[in-house]
Amino acid sequence: MDLQEAFEINKNTWNQKTAIHFESEFYDKDAFAKAKNSLNSYELNALGNVKDKKLLHLQCHFGQDSLSWAHKGAVVTGVDISDEAIKLARKLSKELDVPAQFVCCNVLETSDYIKEKFDIIFTSYGTIGWLPDLKPWAQMISERLNDNGVFYIVDFHPIAWMYDYNVTPPVMKYHYAREEAIYDEYEGTYANNKSKMVSKEYGWNHSLSEVVQSLIDAGLSVNLLAEHDGSPYDVFPNMKLRDDGLYYLEGGLYPMLFEISAVKA
Repeated sequence: MDLQEAFEINKNTWNQKTAIHFESEFYDKDAFAKAKNSLNSYELNALGNVKDKKLLHLQCHFGQDSLSWAHKGAVVTGVDISDEAIKLARKLSKELDVPAQFVCCNVLETSDYIKEKFDIIFTSYGTIGWLPDLKPWAQMISERLNDNGVFYIVDFHPIAWMYDYNVTPPVMKYHYAREEAIYDEYEGTYANNKSKMVSKEYGWNHSLSEVVQSLIDAGLSVNLLAEHDGSPYDVFPNMKLRDDGLYYLEGGLYPMLFEISAVKA
């Protein structure tokens, strides 16, 4: 399979998803316009006060989290492969009067488009699964971080991606660290499962050891690795909301999320 072709198929899918997601209850555009915050407790607790810090948001979709960080005082640049998403992010930035820069490119090519360095690089919830190899990703992160800069990721746990969710109940089908691409084609999206759009996607599984080692090999020092059962998003089957405001797998036997923080020495 040609990687460029896979990226183009993914880009086309995300271009179609953008308008659907913007109108969805999942992204709740009206509530966001009032609060200007879509961030969750994990990332807020990990990164703390971001005022006046330069922050690069990787795979930012249409920019709600980017604009949330900007509203908290960060100087934000967001990157995404979808030109429709970037177009909408720029529009929201102007409409909400929350300044941020947005760049359309494949995240692996970020250093070809952005030359400045950042105090914080942030990525979250469903990002690295779109990348075939984390080594160039981690190298780019190292290139774009200032000395003593912080990289932070919170994402769905690799175990969650071992399942085929196109059948009911989901079946464990894919290796934890499968190297080959996984092609998926299904109706709807995680933000609107009633949508008639057909998502066509190539994804890749990455083990926790691959994520951590890629960052170490790129010269970063990992200072936080945590796994969590609770997710802020109800995006997998049979999840139940608890009093803490997080969703948990019914009878869950594995964590739903991991988070990593690392510093460039």
